[in-house]
Amino acid sequence: MGYQTPRGTQDLLQDDTRKWLAVESLIRSVCSVYGYDEVRTPIFESTPVFKRENDSSDMVNKEMYTFSINGEDSLTLRPEGTAGIIRSFVEHKMYGRLEMPAKIYYMGEMFRYERPQKGRYRQFNQFGIENIGAKSPIVDAETIALGYSILKALGLSQVKVLINTLGDDESRNNYRTALKEHFKDCIGELCSDCQRRYEQNPLRILDCKVDHEHPSLVSAPSLQDYLNDESREYFNEVLAALDALEIPYEIDDRLVRGLDYYTHTVFEVVSTHPESGSQATVFAGGRYDNLVQYFGGPEMSGVGFAMGMERLMILCEAEGIKFDEDEGIDCYIMSLGNVKNVPLQVATSLRAAGYVTEMDVLKRGLKAQFKSVDRKKAKIAVIVGESELANHQVNIKNIATQEQITVNIDEVVDVVDKWLMSESLEG
Repeated sequence: MGYQTPRGTQDLLQDDTRKWLAVESLIRSVCSVYGYDEVRTPIFESTPVFKRENDSSDMVNKEMYTFSINGEDSLTLRPEGTAGIIRSFVEHKMYGRLEMPAKIYYMGEMFRYERPQKGRYRQFNQFGIENIGAKSPIVDAETIALGYSILKALGLSQVKVLINTLGDDESRNNYRTALKEHFKDCIGELCSDCQRRYEQNPLRILDCKVDHEHPSLVSAPSLQDYLNDESREYFNEVLAALDALEIPYEIDDRLVRGLDYYTHTVFEVVSTHPESGSQATVFAGGRYDNLVQYFGGPEMSGVGFAMGMERLMILCEAEGIKFDEDEGIDCYIMSLGNVKNVPLQVATSLRAAGYVTEMDVLKRGLKAQFKSVDRKKAKIAVIVGESELANHQVNIKNIATQEQITVNIDEVVDVVDKWLMSESLEG
């Protein structure tokens, strides 16, 4: 009987993980220059961490993996990263011991029960950042700039920034009232999700993928018309900061994002590549004014985004971005005859010196071992034979130059240093 990965999951094999590690390394380096540190939270949390009050999002209502064991409190596999980070921020009182704003990033698996498709899995990976403790248009723009910098560093060129504002509490309350009035006579014509959203959060109706062409959605009032002066000025300062950074953007007054905790700035950075299809969003996020306080912390604002790693990898492939291929190993230790543990000792000394080293453990012939040297793209072959070993020596061969010499075992690391340092300088 054969077993396969569960629906909506995937295996990342050696070639895949090599690419992922290259991208993750680049992301970590960009976070470092922006002053962000990593925080790792549990893969599951108490369900109320994600299911807050009257949340209207599809994630909370339809997509969470929730369970309880032995009568304990309900737990949920994390469907997104922000809530767990804010829970941790409050629980460990980071606001009292860190310089504000706190700049945090996370990277790891998330879980959502939804229909699997290209770039969308039930177990997926996200990278995200949270900047907590400073409510500033400059910080909003800098947050977008960090994600944009990652895409540019990877070489992605076919992307655009979509941005909108949800305004402050007053602006959103006025807009909710206007939307309820607008939809009240036709809400029965809309999907069941929209009917639920009408009661919970009518702004989310604008994000409906089923009824987006319904006349009531097309003619819905714009939030821009309900912004108070303070909210409008805040948004204009965000746009001015993006202009100063020369980051192009489009204002999308239908952009509301999928989670209910956002306030003021919301944004999505999407791919314009023709192969991106319905999974075009590369990263997205926004500002939240009330989340820290909800978890029991002080009144404190934050802003962040999440980037889906699977989609990012697909878009890199679509744009023809090549990652570092397997560059091969430094040394391969070959064995001839009864040489006992000497190959292992030589390999261990080379590894201790920092050289990637493999050795033959199958007792194969010389021809077969040289094939492994080729397949593993070894730069140097160390040949441990009985006759040389009697004199405490080994043969060492530079694969690039074909130079082969006999040296004392104690000199192997020095010769490898010399040969590989020479190649490095020539390169």
